[in-house]
Amino acid sequence: MRLEHEHDPEAIARRLEGGPRVNYLRDWIYGGIDGAVTTFAIVAGVVGADLSSGVAIVLGVANLLADGFSMAAANYSGTKAERDDYRRLRRMEERHIDTVPEGEREEVRQIYSRKGYSAGDLSRIVSLITSRRQVWLDTMLEEEHGVSPVLRHPVKAALATFSAFVICGCVPLLPFAFGVVDTAMIATLLTGLVFLMIGAAKSVWSTQHWLTSAVETFVIGMTAAGIAWCVGFLLERFVNGG
Repeated sequence: MRLEHEHDPEAIARRLEGGPRVNYLRDWIYGGIDGAVTTFAIVAGVVGADLSSGVAIVLGVANLLADGFSMAAANYSGTKAERDDYRRLRRMEERHIDTVPEGEREEVRQIYSRKGYSAGDLSRIVSLITSRRQVWLDTMLEEEHGVSPVLRHPVKAALATFSAFVICGCVPLLPFAFGVVDTAMIATLLTGLVFLMIGAAKSVWSTQHWLTSAVETFVIGMTAAGIAWCVGFLLERFVNGG
């Protein structure tokens, strides 16, 4: 059976030397799906109102830049808030360890007691963990507060969201840019293809089969795109009195 990595001492040392890697997959998927959906909504409105391809391109590009930046900024702020909260909790735990170390040791004991360790093992575990301040702090943060010391960088998270939004969001505009016949149908097919590709790509980091992941993302994305299309269609009829 082929394993994901080797397990000899040298390979393990090389793999662990840099520490855990930060993954920006969710930022990319979030931006990609939203970019395709929101641009598809622009396409729906343009087609429903029977506007020109030039209008579709102008509105689409404006959406890509403005909404893409808005999403990136929101992701930056949210990711930064996570890092700020981590620092707040870390300072709190440092203060508690300095002020009431016995109380913090009791917390460690109860945490591992809930994991099924008995009295003798608990004493050794508590002694080992609390003998290293860094390990003690990391344990309290992960086990008591559910936060990991592996934090995403706000700028990288924002860039991942923005780049995915622009790349995937420009796809529904391609039929209008190249002046193909039946732009609405081609835009719909290309948007569906984007969702299939996003789903297939994310299966690399998932236990799902690539086809299952692709179909799941396709259904989610096209449902959102369908709602956007229906809203655009109904609003156009309402505005024009049809």
